[in-house]
Amino acid sequence: MKGKVRHSFLLAAILSIVGGLSWRLVDLQVVEQGFLKRQGDMRSVRLVSTSAYRGMITDRNGEPLAISTPVHSVWLNPKQFDTEQSDLTALASILKLSPEDIRHKVQRSQGKEFVYLRRHVTPGVADQIQLLNVAGVHLQSEYRRYYPYGEVSSHILGFTDVDEIGKEGLELAFNDWLSGKGGSRKVIRDRRGREVQVLDSVNEVEPGDDLTLSLDSRLQYLAYRELKSVVTGRGATAGSVVVLDVETGEVLAMANQPSFNPNTRIKLTGDDRYRNRAVTDVFEPASSIKPFSVASGLQYGGITAATMIDTSPGRLMVGKHVVKEDRNKNFGVIDVSTVLRRSSNVGVGKIVLAQPSECLLDTYRKVGFGQTTGSGFPGERAGTFAPTPKDGSFVLATMAFGYGISVTPLQLAQAYATLGNGGLRRPVSFVKQQEQGPAQQVMDSQVARQIREMLQSVVEEGGGFRAKVAGYHTAGKSGTSRKLAENGGYRHDSHIAVFAGLAPAANPRFAIVVMVDDPKGPAYYGGQVAAPLFSKVAAGALRIFNVPPDTVDPQQLRMAHVGKSAPRHE
Repeated sequence: MKGKVRHSFLLAAILSIVGGLSWRLVDLQVVEQGFLKRQGDMRSVRLVSTSAYRGMITDRNGEPLAISTPVHSVWLNPKQFDTEQSDLTALASILKLSPEDIRHKVQRSQGKEFVYLRRHVTPGVADQIQLLNVAGVHLQSEYRRYYPYGEVSSHILGFTDVDEIGKEGLELAFNDWLSGKGGSRKVIRDRRGREVQVLDSVNEVEPGDDLTLSLDSRLQYLAYRELKSVVTGRGATAGSVVVLDVETGEVLAMANQPSFNPNTRIKLTGDDRYRNRAVTDVFEPASSIKPFSVASGLQYGGITAATMIDTSPGRLMVGKHVVKEDRNKNFGVIDVSTVLRRSSNVGVGKIVLAQPSECLLDTYRKVGFGQTTGSGFPGERAGTFAPTPKDGSFVLATMAFGYGISVTPLQLAQAYATLGNGGLRRPVSFVKQQEQGPAQQVMDSQVARQIREMLQSVVEEGGGFRAKVAGYHTAGKSGTSRKLAENGGYRHDSHIAVFAGLAPAANPRFAIVVMVDDPKGPAYYGGQVAAPLFSKVAAGALRIFNVPPDTVDPQQLRMAHVGKSAPRHE
């Protein structure tokens, strides 16, 4: 009897256990299936962000100037990482960190699941991290901006930060165009955080658009090389070169010194070295602005190139002030063309003062002074006109030969391009133009032609002889201005050397401006320092763009090589 009871009890217990297990199985598989699945997914399914590819920047011929290359970044999950593990020292050594740095990052990020250890590591470092296989430490695919030409085009391109966001230059100006749209995907990760399966793509990655610039990388390199040689050789503080396409307003080259390498961000500690001086720095252009003063007289003053101007005795009293010729010259009675060729301050002053003041200011404004060029470059300066005091005549006279007005190298280049384009002013563009943009007729075409002829005589018969290019007629004007002193006056030992011009002279293709800031030594005039640099850049541009020679005069070819003794007037 007792045996039957025990047997029945044992059977009931077994049936109860089986029943309980069966119910639990049904509960897990049916009743709580959704809840358990969600809990499991929370521990293994993750939504992972995917970086977008930033658009490439190329020159006008498709040469890459800025590209994004795949790299890895190292991150850790503080919840999975043991700060006392034996591999901590090895991990820190690979990443060039101290173990204390890593422990501090972990302690500071308690409660988080993601913290960067090192962004954009080299492939070798990524391989070492992967082989080390530390729990909680992972690699993430990203992109890093790379600039193949380094410092050669750095001031134009600018750079991005570690997150591929444009911070300077065209990278900043066209950030929305170049930036892609990141995506995301669902993945399964194992207990060590490693990705083992991709479940779904939630948002597709949208890569950024490419950008084709107007620059020619060959001419850009040549301009940069020649500028660096002059700035270094002359002991100058800085310098800029701008080359514009006369017909389109496109920037074909723009170089600055000193420069920087955008591939080494760690050294970018301030804005002094990476600002684009050609668009942000203003200076008084001195005699390089005289062509526009003479153009004002031709346009509004009722004079011609043959009108005679008496510049004797080399001085002009304007109220209580005196306008003097450079180096106390006395050119006597000369025609307007000679006024420009001999760079007469008195002659230009008389031309301007013989007409209403609005004429000169209107001419300056129409060619673009006192306003930006329309380039859209971040931080571009507009330059200034000096306010006109009661004694406005002297201010106008000094403005006529480049004092009391400030311009950027890019502004001056646009103004000369307007002369070269028959009085048509076009906005400046850093982007390659598929078709010519809008233009405004701001100067009579005949006046522009006359000024070009005068500027050609400046190079061939006047102080701009060092700007000659073998096989071509060129036109241009030098300028040398004293730099402002801290007390508001002008320094006698610090100068700006400028040369601005056109090549070829008769049918200009290029407008080129060279500015050298504070060249040292006895040779500091624009005709001595900037004109030879203009010649080299112009020669390179004419060769690179296959512009046919416009002169075969053997004597001129010889003189362009050996240098002809000529009067030097700034």
